[in-house]
Amino acid sequence: MNKRPTRASDRRLAFTLVEIMVTVAIIGLILGIAIPNFLRSRIQARKQACIENLTQIESAKQIWSVQNGKKEGDPVTQADIIGPSSYIRVMPLCPGGGNYDLTTVGDNAKCDQPGHSL
Repeated sequence: MNKRPTRASDRRLAFTLVEIMVTVAIIGLILGIAIPNFLRSRIQARKQACIENLTQIESAKQIWSVQNGKKEGDPVTQADIIGPSSYIRVMPLCPGGGNYDLTTVGDNAKCDQPGHSL
């Protein structure tokens, strides 16, 4: 006795078009929610890393100014605080692609990227 599969059992061997479309729609919805949040958190992490670099630069400026008897408004150059035997060995880089401005003693170091400031 050879049993032939009935139509009802044939249908259960594959997914229907509606089931596949619902699955694709759910995956699309999840990605639509997750990707913008991921991008936002990555931008926020870069901003925070830049602010930490600015804090490090500012600390080096303050130590340099105290040890060298500098007062507020005196200019600070990269050679003053950055070098192999200085306060910072290598100039930090902004993770967002910005450039740092050391400014003067008493003024916070700045990054040219928007939102990257102390």
